[in-house]
Amino acid sequence: MPENRLLAAVDLGSNSFRLLIARVEVSPQGPRIVPIESLRDGVRIADGLRSDGTLDEASRQRAFVALAAFGERLRSFSPERVRAVGTSALRVARNAQRFLRTAEAALGFPVEIVSGLEEARLIYAGAAHALPDDGETRLVVDIGGGSTECIVGIGTEALALESAGAGCVVLSNRRFAGGRITDEAFDAAYYEARDAFAQTAASLGAHRWRYAVGTSGTAESLWRIARAQWGADTLDRESLRRTRAALLSSGDASSVQLAGLTPERRPVLAGGLAVMTAVFDELRIDRMQYCDGALLQGLVHDLLDRDADRDMRALTIKRLLR
Repeated sequence: MPENRLLAAVDLGSNSFRLLIARVEVSPQGPRIVPIESLRDGVRIADGLRSDGTLDEASRQRAFVALAAFGERLRSFSPERVRAVGTSALRVARNAQRFLRTAEAALGFPVEIVSGLEEARLIYAGAAHALPDDGETRLVVDIGGGSTECIVGIGTEALALESAGAGCVVLSNRRFAGGRITDEAFDAAYYEARDAFAQTAASLGAHRWRYAVGTSGTAESLWRIARAQWGADTLDRESLRRTRAALLSSGDASSVQLAGLTPERRPVLAGGLAVMTAVFDELRIDRMQYCDGALLQGLVHDLLDRDADRDMRALTIKRLLR
């Protein structure tokens, strides 16, 4: 397959680094993006944020190894067909610019540290293309490792974008140190997350959405647990309550046994659950469905839109020069 028909997106997330390669197919309804390959590395770069706000050497080295592997796969790609972004952990790291120099050399492409609102825009773009265009107003929630993005939109149009500084890795590290899970730790994590979402709730309060959608790792894990462990068809308050009870019963993140839970999500599940519970309460959500479109898919669609813009500009110039 010719590489010039492919687009690639790289997400340097606070919990994991991910690569998506997709093929563009032309149909009578317009261009369609078909995922053909994905790679993931649980770098957990947010674990390396020290008290002085810098990334430690171990986390930086894990990141460089992952990016070198991604870069090897992308060696034949031209720069205009790849977009790589860093999110929450790199937004706050004091040594982010120094990190980027080596990261870009390892990957072979520029890396852009995006704002929380740009991250939210891209997340919604990915989710919107994975959801039915039903004309309904919806809320999309993406709990990441270091931040949570909340977006209200209709179809492919985002009406309101918010980013809050609460994520599954940061809260798991801060409130569940050593993996120990207690009532007191849950309460502390929950109230910290609620404080982080107070402004989000106030800003989104003017909008009325018909349904809520969760994207990315925390939402997927909790949704899978709700289905496999509790027999629920969506994520709801009861499944969140039962998951919390199960975590408290285990007492330690390493010993949690829940159907639908993957080993790599175990260390950050408690923090993610605290954030999701706070989101449900602050935004008055009763139930949430899951969709698999998020930041990576949004990046690919953004690249496709840029291609279309370039093509339109080229056609316009060609017409004007006749």
